[in-house]
Amino acid sequence: MVEAMNWISEVVRPKIKTLFKRETPENLWVKCPETGQMVFHKEVEANGWVIPGSEHHLRITAQQRLKLMFDQGTWLDVPLPDAPADPLKFRDEKRYADRLKDARAKTGMTDAFKVGFGRVGGLPMTLAVQDFGFMGGSLGMAAGEAFVRGAETALEKRTPYVLFAASGGARMQEGILSLMQMPRTTVAVRRLNQARLPYIVVLTNPTTGGVTASYAMLGDVHLAEPGALIGFAGPRVIEQTIREKLPDGFQRAEYLKEHGMVDQVVHRRDLKVTIARLCGLLMQVPADGLAPAEAKVEPKPEVKAVPA
Repeated sequence: MVEAMNWISEVVRPKIKTLFKRETPENLWVKCPETGQMVFHKEVEANGWVIPGSEHHLRITAQQRLKLMFDQGTWLDVPLPDAPADPLKFRDEKRYADRLKDARAKTGMTDAFKVGFGRVGGLPMTLAVQDFGFMGGSLGMAAGEAFVRGAETALEKRTPYVLFAASGGARMQEGILSLMQMPRTTVAVRRLNQARLPYIVVLTNPTTGGVTASYAMLGDVHLAEPGALIGFAGPRVIEQTIREKLPDGFQRAEYLKEHGMVDQVVHRRDLKVTIARLCGLLMQVPADGLAPAEAKVEPKPEVKAVPA
């Protein structure tokens, strides 16, 4: 009797389970962080990675951002300069070199920045995007070099420079070398101002720390996605420091707009049209939408074209 039971439990039941088991893709559903609502992954993707109903804006990768912004979802990747991988030989619970290796394997990016050149709403434009998935979008030497290279590309091609900021701040593993990127990027923005080229900043969730204290708050126009956390220190740190309860919505995009730190809060589906219109006005583009004559839209040989 015991042998029969073993045969039933070890052979028959697993076979029955296998027979009726249905393979379900792991990414079939997306859970809304605000409401807990379960939405089809394809539906969220088709909506620009915004949850239908709650309108919660999910974080997206640099690649996804560029694809949403550029016409036909195609652009030219701007080659970024190399930077020392681990200048301080830093180690905490884990070696910094190993953290970089893991982040690169996870995201497929060399560092937290990606810069593209193409057309947005028919206008030549240079876009720089920070990817929060790469070590929290932190600002290090490589990210600083990437921002400056993006500004140089905009200067060379006489295009507006649009930054999508998403960062936890400066990268502690690079110490003072990370903090030095704040004045370097500020100088790059000043060069854009002197050349009378628009510098538009889009603040996404979250934008904090040294990034907020430098190039993220130096734009000619500051846009923000709904609900984005924007500030220097986090709300919890501020409450512990001042020993007071902060107002509801403090440091969120809508609160900052009411208090004059953000010009406009723009839904992700409207960002492309809004940025194209702003840049057209600032670049004095004719009403028919033609690019200005001085804009160089042909890629240089060293810029490699890649599919989105």
